Formats: sequence, structure tokens, C-alpha cells
Amino acid sequence: MDITTTLNEIAALKVEDRIRLVQAIWDSIAAEQAYPELTDEQKQELDHRIADSEANSDNVMTWEQVRNSIRKT
Repeated sequence: MDITTTLNEIAALKVEDRIRLVQAIWDSIAAEQAYPELTDEQKQELDHRIADSEANSDNVMTWEQVRNSIRKT
């Protein structure tokens, strides 16, 4: 299979068909439970975020607050 040819054929599809293709590919990956290995740096970052979340459990925003802060900019 020539990946360049395949990508060109995909690019010629309508956007909604490309979205459906991406969803189908993602579903096939999830079905195989193919999870990439995390790097040590990624693991440390996740550990840091968990610790920060636990230490500051009151420091949260509702979805409405997030959305409103985005719309202000």
C-alpha cells in the first residue's frame, strides 16, 4: 500500500466522509486496546497533575465558567 496515494484519496473525500473514516479508524484502534507506552516525562506529568488535583480539590471551574472565560476573549 502506498500511503501517499491513500492520503491523496482520503483528501479527495468530503469532510463528513473523512470524519467518519477517522472515527472508524479510532474505533478500530480502541477495539485492539492498543495504548502507546507513556514516556517517563509523561508519567511524571500525570503524577504531578494528580497530586495537584488532590491537594487543591476546591480549585475547580464549572463548565459554564470555562465556557464564559473562553467567550470573553
